[in-house]
Amino acid sequence: MIALLGGLGAALAWGLGTFCSARSSRMIGAWSVVAWVMLFGLVANLAVIAVGPRPGSLGVSDLTWMLVSGLGNAVGLLLEYTALRRGKVGIVTPVTSTEGAIAAVLAVVAGEALGVAPAGLLAMIALGIVLAGVAPEEPTLDRRASGGGAFWLAALAALSFGIGIYATGHLSASLPVGWAVLPPRLVGVAIVTVPLALSRRLTLSRSALPLVAFTGIAEVLGFVSFAVGARQSVAIAAVLGSQFAVVASVTAYVLLRERLTRLQLAGAVLIVVGVAALTWVTVG
Repeated sequence: MIALLGGLGAALAWGLGTFCSARSSRMIGAWSVVAWVMLFGLVANLAVIAVGPRPGSLGVSDLTWMLVSGLGNAVGLLLEYTALRRGKVGIVTPVTSTEGAIAAVLAVVAGEALGVAPAGLLAMIALGIVLAGVAPEEPTLDRRASGGGAFWLAALAALSFGIGIYATGHLSASLPVGWAVLPPRLVGVAIVTVPLALSRRLTLSRSALPLVAFTGIAEVLGFVSFAVGARQSVAIAAVLGSQFAVVASVTAYVLLRERLTRLQLAGAVLIVVGVAALTWVTVG
């Protein structure tokens, strides 16, 4: 049950953050968005650490996993925001949402036990995520307008995210939650925010400020929720966390009046049924 709630909490936070980052990346560019998101996220992360317990001694293994977690998330965000700047949210979001499936596969390969019923339900939920994230496309003969480049950037982002969130889930078993989710913020500020600020290429507009601030905080809240859920099951928390694609699509529908296709509705039904069944299996 904890893994399920943690994954759903992460999906809500990441979905709203993705919606905001899609808008802000078109205002100030992907690199500046990542820089500010990491900076605001670091402040939020330090607040979580301040009220939480301190970790024991950090070994070489812990530091290695922290580096993998940090690089995976930071590189993933750069790729995702670049894809969102070039392509449509309806193309990018479903592809990046496969990060959960990638992390789940890594967890199973690493030895996490997963029964036949939960595995089947996770597969159904993953299918629902893909269907629900598919947005209607305008008919066009120009392949460049269909977001082909954005698709491959999103695919690489999903791979990077998958590795990163698996590493975060691994860290959550041995470190306090605030410390387990800290590496992406530290790495992001070090390799993106600081260099952009020193080279005076860090930009920010008044309209983009609340969007990047919210995204930074939402990223941290999502990782905290995921890390708590991952303590019970990395696979379940990761796949349910990838429902951020659904949250982003619904948010776009409510705020931007984007219509939902039959595929999206079918995907939503699969997800609702799958989550309900998974809840029953988990609690039972």
